[in-house]
Amino acid sequence: MSFALPESMRSYIDERVRGGDYGNTSEYLRELIRRDQQDEAARRLRLLIADGLESGEGRPLTSEVVDDLRARALGRGE
Repeated sequence: MSFALPESMRSYIDERVRGGDYGNTSEYLRELIRRDQQDEAARRLRLLIADGLESGEGRPLTSEVVDDLRARALGRGE
């Protein structure tokens, strides 16, 4: 993978690597991607929680409900 960065960004990355926080540029970029993935997962979880809260009144968790949820999750139900 190859891409171009403005000199100001390149200098910033070089400073971070020289500061000892990262072994090299690739390590720094991998860390940024991991953080972005974690942020995206947290955002998705927040959306799912909000959807659940807005979905209406709760119901008792019974074995039938668990079976229904399992079937739906596995694509076997509506």
